[in-house]
Amino acid sequence: MKATLTFLLSIIGCSLMLAEDWPEAGAQAYWNQGKAEISRYALSQNRYGDLHSGNAVLIFVSEPFSRSKQVKLDDYAKAGDDLVNVLKLNFTKNFLTGIYPYSLMLSTFTPADGVSPVLKVTMTGQEWCGHVFGQLNNRGDHYELQDFSYFESEGDKKTTLPAKLLEDEVWSRIRLNPATLPIGKISVIPGALVARLMHVPQKVETADASLAEQEGDLNIYTLKYAGSDRALAISFKKAFPHSIVGWQETYTDFSGKLLTTTAKLTKTILSDYWSKHNNSDRALRKELDLPTEY
Repeated sequence: MKATLTFLLSIIGCSLMLAEDWPEAGAQAYWNQGKAEISRYALSQNRYGDLHSGNAVLIFVSEPFSRSKQVKLDDYAKAGDDLVNVLKLNFTKNFLTGIYPYSLMLSTFTPADGVSPVLKVTMTGQEWCGHVFGQLNNRGDHYELQDFSYFESEGDKKTTLPAKLLEDEVWSRIRLNPATLPIGKISVIPGALVARLMHVPQKVETADASLAEQEGDLNIYTLKYAGSDRALAISFKKAFPHSIVGWQETYTDFSGKLLTTTAKLTKTILSDYWSKHNNSDRALRKELDLPTEY
């Protein structure tokens, strides 16, 4: 049986076929069908005092993860107690600022039980000035954070942060178990992507967190940060699998202008995308309203 499972894993690439302790009925069947959920959003991104059109993509997929090494397991059948089933989120943003492009990516690895804190977050940013990389690891009572940047004042740095809620894990908590979203005045570490765009270090901040109903079948989770004008509001379906239909993020960037980034869902597909690498598979990008040529 273990040999069969290992063979299946080698075929399906990212997705983990078996998992336990998924918090909602139907979750195991949905997240373990050997496919990732890929959603494209029409993006309007706040940057340099303007709003720039682009694409955002949220890719959710289950994976076998090493609790100790905090990397995807090559052979989870041999991992024993080191195995933890996670819901991986790959979150990308692509947009143009004038002549040059931005490409941002965030990856989070959240245990599938919907309760345990995120194990790892990585962030990369590329644009024509250079590129940056950050990694956050859960060390139990604290987070270990490493930042690397082409800016002298920003890299290369290592620091620690208290084990508080990460804004970057909220996206997966919504999908796994929105009942665990904290409400009221909370301590939270802002997201890695917005920290990159605002050129500020990540640190623990205070925010007012609320969960409210919207018209129809939607809920909205909002974080309003104390001492600043920044707010993040994520809209999602009340019913499982709690699809994220869009978000708004308001803040004043270093240009001094207060603007709101928006993202609206346009398309979702389920696909074993790691096997779709031939030219003929570009039709799936067209289905997702994404560019098919560069």
